Amino acid sequence: MELSVGAFVLYTVSLFSLICITHGANFYQDVDITWGDGRGKILENGNLISLSLDSSSGSGFKSKKEYLFAKVDMQIKLVPGNSAGTVTTFYLRSMQPKHDEIDLEFLGNVSGSPYTLHTNLFTQAVGNREMQFNLWFDPTRDFHNYTILWSAHHVIILVDGIPIRDFKNNEKKGVLFPTFQPLRMYASLWNGDSWATQGGRVKTDWSKAPFVAMYRNYKVDTCNWSGGKPNCPQKPWWNYEVTGNRYKQMRWIQRKFMIYNYCDDVKRFPQGLPLECKLR
Repeated sequence: MELSVGAFVLYTVSLFSLICITHGANFYQDVDITWGDGRGKILENGNLISLSLDSSSGSGFKSKKEYLFAKVDMQIKLVPGNSAGTVTTFYLRSMQPKHDEIDLEFLGNVSGSPYTLHTNLFTQAVGNREMQFNLWFDPTRDFHNYTILWSAHHVIILVDGIPIRDFKNNEKKGVLFPTFQPLRMYASLWNGDSWATQGGRVKTDWSKAPFVAMYRNYKVDTCNWSGGKPNCPQKPWWNYEVTGNRYKQMRWIQRKFMIYNYCDDVKRFPQGLPLECKLR
């Protein structure tokens, strides 16, 4: 089965509607550089962010606004060359003590070895839902689009419009789901060589610093609320389902490129796999 990226790209939506809000980013308007002492830079009239990492510090930024359900896109060009030990991130997180979080972390590697995309989902501060993938392209040669689609029905992660993970809302069956806490977008580049590359066996080569990752085309499509409910049933992403050919493509990606799935790790959960693993 051949991959057809264009066939499954999410529908283009209007920038303005009566019931929803879509932001096509100008980084000056939409984000704040939050740390890094100048290592994070907004460039090209607000259309590009450069994050850098050296032996003293990494860098990061966050969205000015929080969202409760959204489709969030970011194009990222990852650290090239020997990126072992580096962690480039794009994620959503709440600020509550028992926080919700949807993670994409790109784990660097030695030259010639594939990047690992590490995904995780926290609900009320409980994570342990890791799925990892080797990317099937070189994410350092060009920008690629990464999407977090968070509705009341699913959390779906897409790469260049292709779904790779679908976490369904099974709250009625006792599985926690991020439903009530607004989330903010965060992105960062930092040193994770204690664990990121081959379990921490390969360390960061600081002679290659500074390491640089680039971000552009940050887009947020979210909903207005009325009467305590989201007014977004007309949005294509709100009712997006991983069914039919989308499901076949996701399963193909998982069979070919997924290198870890917590739902298969019976040794890690001697008391039994998490409930959602039994509902697949």
